[in-house]
Amino acid sequence: MIYLSTILSLYGMDYLWVSLGIILIVLGILGCFLPIIPGPPLSFGALLLLQLKHDPPFTLKFLLIMAGVTIFVTVLDYVVPVVGAKKYGASKAGIWGSTIGLILGLFIFPPLGIIIMPFLGALIGEFIIGKESKVAFKAAWGTFLGFLTGVLLKFIAAGVMAYYFFTNML
Repeated sequence: MIYLSTILSLYGMDYLWVSLGIILIVLGILGCFLPIIPGPPLSFGALLLLQLKHDPPFTLKFLLIMAGVTIFVTVLDYVVPVVGAKKYGASKAGIWGSTIGLILGLFIFPPLGIIIMPFLGALIGEFIIGKESKVAFKAAWGTFLGFLTGVLLKFIAAGVMAYYFFTNML
């Protein structure tokens, strides 16, 4: 009887780690689109939770690679939109407008607002500093492309981690 309770105790904890990991995976995927949630780091946290199971599924090498991917994509998420904006001639006002638009997009017409509002925010920011329509649209487009690239990179990373999580959770 003691043996059965030990097994239930060990594997009961496995269910806890898997359940918490599923929550982190879902939040990680959402975080790819919502700037207030750190998507890839949460997805990586789910992989780490699986390591707490009675039979850990991942090697140290795999976890280090996933940690590197997480750090790389997270840093790139801050760099890519600015590079895209600068490449297309966006000003600081356009970049700030895009950021404000992104935050407003969370509340205005979600989830479509998350895509449209950064573009509109960048456009308004460029108009405020007096840029002509053609130049303002080009800068707003560059800001928008940078944002989409960042989202896509985060989504790919979180998706890969979700795949490894779900194929190794049992």
